[in-house]
Amino acid sequence: MPAVTKPTKKRPAPTQAGPKPKKIQLEKPAKGVQKTKTRSRPVTATAPAAASASESDDDLEEEGKTDDWGGGDGAGDEGEAMDEDVGAEDSIPGKGAQSKDPNASRESHKAQKALHDARRASKPHSTLLADAKRVWSLARQKNIPTSERQGHVQELMGVIRGKVKDIVFKHDASRIVQTVVKYGSAKERDEVAGELKGNYKELAQNKYSKFLVTKLIRLCPAHRASILMEFQGHVLRLLLHREATSVLADSFELYANAYERTILLRDFYGKETLLFSVTGGSDEDKERAKKGLRGVLEGADVERKRRVLTAMKENLITIYNNPDKGAVTHAVVHRALLEYMSALNDVSDEAEREKMRREMFETCQDMLAEMVHTKDGSRVVREFLALGTAKDRKQILKVLKPHVERMSLDDEAQLVLFTALDVIDDTKLVHKSLITEMTSAADKLYVSPQGRRALFYLLVPRTRRHFTPAQIASLAETDETRARTSKKAPEVREEEVRRSASEPLVEWVERNAQSVVREPGGSLVVAEIMLFADGDKTAASRSLLRAICASYPSADPALPHPIDLPHTSRLYKTLLQGGHFSHATKSVERAPGWDAGAFAAEFVSVVGKDVIVGMCTLGEGNGAFVVAELCEALVREGEKREEVRRMVKEWFGEEVREAVEGAVMPPKGGFRKKAPADGTATPQGPSLAEQLSYLHSPRPFKNPYYTKNINRRAKNLKNLLSQERERERAERERRRQEKLEGTAMDVDGQEEEEEEEMPSYTSIEAPPSVLPQRHYCDITSLVALYTDPATGLRYHDKSIYDVIKGLSVSAAKEYLAARGVSSIVK
Repeated sequence: MPAVTKPTKKRPAPTQAGPKPKKIQLEKPAKGVQKTKTRSRPVTATAPAAASASESDDDLEEEGKTDDWGGGDGAGDEGEAMDEDVGAEDSIPGKGAQSKDPNASRESHKAQKALHDARRASKPHSTLLADAKRVWSLARQKNIPTSERQGHVQELMGVIRGKVKDIVFKHDASRIVQTVVKYGSAKERDEVAGELKGNYKELAQNKYSKFLVTKLIRLCPAHRASILMEFQGHVLRLLLHREATSVLADSFELYANAYERTILLRDFYGKETLLFSVTGGSDEDKERAKKGLRGVLEGADVERKRRVLTAMKENLITIYNNPDKGAVTHAVVHRALLEYMSALNDVSDEAEREKMRREMFETCQDMLAEMVHTKDGSRVVREFLALGTAKDRKQILKVLKPHVERMSLDDEAQLVLFTALDVIDDTKLVHKSLITEMTSAADKLYVSPQGRRALFYLLVPRTRRHFTPAQIASLAETDETRARTSKKAPEVREEEVRRSASEPLVEWVERNAQSVVREPGGSLVVAEIMLFADGDKTAASRSLLRAICASYPSADPALPHPIDLPHTSRLYKTLLQGGHFSHATKSVERAPGWDAGAFAAEFVSVVGKDVIVGMCTLGEGNGAFVVAELCEALVREGEKREEVRRMVKEWFGEEVREAVEGAVMPPKGGFRKKAPADGTATPQGPSLAEQLSYLHSPRPFKNPYYTKNINRRAKNLKNLLSQERERERAERERRRQEKLEGTAMDVDGQEEEEEEEMPSYTSIEAPPSVLPQRHYCDITSLVALYTDPATGLRYHDKSIYDVIKGLSVSAAKEYLAARGVSSIVK
């Protein structure tokens, strides 16, 4: 009989496990447990990014993929050894026939269990692990209250106290200690960190305990510097280690502060710096250490600077010559390379400086795509682009071309693309390598803010409408170098890039106008393409107009008419007015490549009378502003569009104008008042709110000579009360002095009667009206339902909020000043 193979207790491989089950959140995270952060993902990663050292073990623990050590079964090596024995016994001839007897099978299992228990008991710390697993199985549950969990954690700490160093290298015991660190208080974490002091280097290199090290770095800020100090002198080797590299990467990018990062960077500076430089001590030493390589080279002689830079070059070459280890994607390596490149600018010998930069470029030119996802790595690649020759730039584009789409969706990587557009003179090469890749992926790019920025940079680079001041300043860092290394004028290069990108983008609008205009982000992209792209945009204009040709209003509430969408109506209004409104000049800046008059005439021809008139008189009337802008565009054209203007005027006859003027636009969802059948306007009587309002009620108690806001100063109540008490005290003192000096006159021997205290009224303003206040958006003049607490600006919806978030402080103050709001300093 063939042997019966018993399934092993190993976890299945990721390819066999199937899709991950959804996590069920049964309890709020424990106090002090922070949400796990993840490192930035390289643009070259095709599969899902490997989990960080702190995240991987959490997922294993929470998803139930850990072995069930609390139920009496074996774990790890013990379970595998038991399975091998079972398989060997089953393969013995004659054993299969005996297994048919239930009693014999039961006896066999008892013997196997006894053998397994004996083997487990012979292991070191078997009793300790058995007790710890029993308590750990209670502490790791997800559906228990925090107070109960804390009790289990304290009991678990009592079991392992003093033995953490002995058991932490075992894979099952390592997770027990991780549970104490994850759910325990600061006291338990400090105890664990103290017991492991001096062993963190070995722990980081272990397959299982590396997760514990990262948890301690994340959750124990007081011990973070001392843990990282134990890595000093071994950082380069640990970065190339399969297990320890993720610990150092997480520590540098996610958890360390400025001083703690310098601890990891110091190994790159060479052994001389490591031995003779200060890494701790006074605050002055720490401030000098925070300067990084610049602080190390301050005050050093020429020979020492050369030795430090040479050692740093050799260490970086060691890292980049081992790309299979994964260290080339880490932010700590990119920071060291950026410091090296910055230090080369201080080398006095130009030939030597260029030689050292050339050696470093040739070392890492094939791995540039692995670096663009971090802030420092992106800055280094942009420096290579700005300083490189035409051949160097061509090589860089060759490396980046397969990853252009992913780079366009990354905040830091897309800056490399923008710099390439700014500095490369060969626009034909740029079109072939970058622009084609970006425009062909427009369907994927326009849905995210990062992707939209990539499309905007092709047409309107560095505009304040879509790029923050920080992004513009970062891109401007290479402008000085570009002036020395590039031959074309920036305006000529921008024009060639825009011309190259215009045709595919206009064709994209023509194909997808129906769906894109309904998206808030898509409407922004369409507006910039239509206003600033070169070439014939007639077909695209017709596609945009066909998108709103459906009868107004829409019969399906779930699919509103495009004009009822605020961002879509704003798009058509912008196209009809011919450009964007400038708050600096308080006027519309006309786009030179866009004919608003032709679009207005096409609007009338394609959309038609019924829809245009219905936008003002039917439904919610959201198209009234669009139609008003249409009329203004036709008036601006004068005699050129006289026939179209006369036709539109005939559409809006006397009856239509009266309907528009007498229409009452209720709030969204409210009922609309119907006009009478004879076409006359319904007389509007006073509403209940107007009847109850105190606005027009007589107020005889008011000071008739009071003028509002004249010499008005904001004072707090404490100052007012103290000043009033001081005035009363001075008045009493004055009267007492007059009485003593006899200046106060008495009539018929009677003392002067004291002045009777009469009630006085302050300048009371009108009581608040009960009429509902209506606020309007500071950006679009639509009804404002929300107010931004940071700037005080009122906005209509979340699409306008995205615009407000990108405004500078001065721009926000200009909007507030336009509304008449001025801050009073108290």
